[in-house]
Amino acid sequence: MEYKFLLSYILIAIAVYILYREKVGLEKDLIISSIRAFVQLILLGYILIYVLKLSNVFELLGILFIMVLFATYTANSKLNLHKGYKIAFLSIFLSTFIVIFSLVGVGVLSLKANQIIPIGGMIIGNSLNAYSQTIDRFKNDVKNNLDLIENFIALGTPLKEAFRIQIRNSIKAALIPILNNLKTLGIIWIPGITAGMILAGANPMEAVFFQLVIMFSMVAVAVLTSYFTTNFSYRYILWDL
Repeated sequence: MEYKFLLSYILIAIAVYILYREKVGLEKDLIISSIRAFVQLILLGYILIYVLKLSNVFELLGILFIMVLFATYTANSKLNLHKGYKIAFLSIFLSTFIVIFSLVGVGVLSLKANQIIPIGGMIIGNSLNAYSQTIDRFKNDVKNNLDLIENFIALGTPLKEAFRIQIRNSIKAALIPILNNLKTLGIIWIPGITAGMILAGANPMEAVFFQLVIMFSMVAVAVLTSYFTTNFSYRYILWDL
């Protein structure tokens, strides 16, 4: 019974077939990523048994830092950007820890393993997604409007102002998924944490309030990450075109 979840890989097979037929070129990446996700989650199940017993604040922050490093590596595994690792690390690190320590500072989140690790992981994961979406859109927009940008620079426009339209578009692109989630939250999209807490016997309103904290954290980290990403990368974006 517990192994029936493996049958869900038929969905991956369907996705791989469509990608192959349309010559998208992501079939290998999807297969490897799905297998890696399976292995990582199995390991996570065993590791969490020990991680959730930790009480030392520096150990918990160290785990979050390792997550940030892995997110940085993942963000740059497919993106060729000059000083990409530095930009990704600073963007993800700063946005993540601003959000986490803001939550801790107002007393919404405590520095306990059963709170800081799962919620911190979600925040870091959303920051990674925002970084990838921002930098991909930024590079494409700059490439498609290179003549316009060069004209601005030739007329003496400050470099950042020359990229103003592309920066704005990139931040908007990074926020589309999270804004869609906010708009449909509780109507179309029923978050797993809310459902899980209710099934575990928690007060429904408490579960809802906790989910709102997480959603607002996702919005904040997406905005911060896209802001840092564009502001750290605009000086180097032309080097990769």
